[in-house]
Amino acid sequence: SHATTHADPTYEVDGVVHYCVANMPGAVPVTSAHALNNATLHYGLQLADKGLKALIDDHHLRNGLNVHKGKITNRAVAEALGYEMAEPKTALAA
Repeated sequence: SHATTHADPTYEVDGVVHYCVANMPGAVPVTSAHALNNATLHYGLQLADKGLKALIDDHHLRNGLNVHKGKITNRAVAEALGYEMAEPKTALAA
């Protein structure tokens, strides 16, 4: 495949139509902004209200943590960099 644009969004290969617009939300920016806000506002409010305690209380937020106090808390990041991983709850408790 290859990237397409909103102005020319499709191409055909062997009778198959491909749509490869890299920034599909850009076609409906207001709707996209509302959708992103609806999906993320709750997490931002938790962080604002509770600080780091929000990560201890909510595994979804904790899953987004990559590094805390110099310790890598994300397995994929640790493996990619060749470092040991610290369990997020353990790192947050320190």
